[in-house]
Amino acid sequence: MRSTLGVSFAVLLFLAPMFAKAQLQVGDDAPDFSLTGSDGQTYTLADLKGKPIVIAWFPKAFTGG
Repeated sequence: MRSTLGVSFAVLLFLAPMFAKAQLQVGDDAPDFSLTGSDGQTYTLADLKGKPIVIAWFPKAFTGG
């Protein structure tokens, strides 16, 4: 049992990089995503391409808003 767990763990460590998402680097284009604004509208990054945008995020928990 113990050796089976060790082999399973080693296989997971070997395969993990294949399933990990690529890390963004400074200067990379952001992947497309959508967010729902406080006005209820959904905004997609692709729809705003070429326009300057600022994403400000504030946790809503315990803010009463």
